[in-house]
Amino acid sequence: MAKGKGRISYQGEPGAYGHQACVEALPEHEPVPAATFEGAIDLVRQGECDLAMIAVENSTYGRVADVHQLLPESGLHIIGEHFVRVHINLLGVPGARIEGVTRAMSHPVLLGQCRGFLRPLKIERIAGYDTAGSAKYVKAVNDLTLAALASPLAGDIHGLDVLAAEIEDNKNNTTRFLIMAPEPQPIAQGEGIMTSFVFKVRNIPAALYKAMGGFATNGVNMVKLESYMVDGSFTATQFFAEVEGHAEDPAVARALEELGYFTTELTILGIYPANEYRHLSN
Repeated sequence: MAKGKGRISYQGEPGAYGHQACVEALPEHEPVPAATFEGAIDLVRQGECDLAMIAVENSTYGRVADVHQLLPESGLHIIGEHFVRVHINLLGVPGARIEGVTRAMSHPVLLGQCRGFLRPLKIERIAGYDTAGSAKYVKAVNDLTLAALASPLAGDIHGLDVLAAEIEDNKNNTTRFLIMAPEPQPIAQGEGIMTSFVFKVRNIPAALYKAMGGFATNGVNMVKLESYMVDGSFTATQFFAEVEGHAEDPAVARALEELGYFTTELTILGIYPANEYRHLSN
């Protein structure tokens, strides 16, 4: 990954989990917020940031909507990955007490991850546009009855008190981020390498089955295969896949070559080191 002082974009307000990912993975870089994932990518394409930290999936709620469509069009390359353990705190303005909280605001996904905690306390869930943005709003309105559900970092940034810590229902809840750069990062073949790519299969019988056959016969472990429609078409289906190994490893190269016979498009998005979290979570 890039060394030295640089700038890395992320989606959300300061204190968002993307911000946390930047601080954990690349503490020497300056985190730069963007309102959307597309905005975070644009900051890199325009040269205002060196890297982008993009959330792609959550262990509880699956893939992040629309991101897989943005990645192939971005022109950026995956150079790394980072996993953030999602700890959720109930945050209130100074002087607030949990007994007095009647409403909690956060992104709808985070609200859904704390039902078991909020329901017995009869705390109403209020949808906000962003987790850290909700913390910012709670601080601004200064209402003792309104709390935010957000990261510990958001609480520190916006000067909120922790009314309850780590209230998430799923104690293994984790979000995976991809680190994107304008150019691919050269990486030697060896153990602990991931290759991510997208492809479209030809419109022939059993095309996907045949396309996947090369990975099985060459002993390549495919850890992810997801489909999504392109441009709202029911016939133009694109696949996002990830395999263990370097694209230039003989077995992976043979599998990709065979895949090419059954696809109309095949784009390598990145070859990068596997994060150690993959081994810890097995």
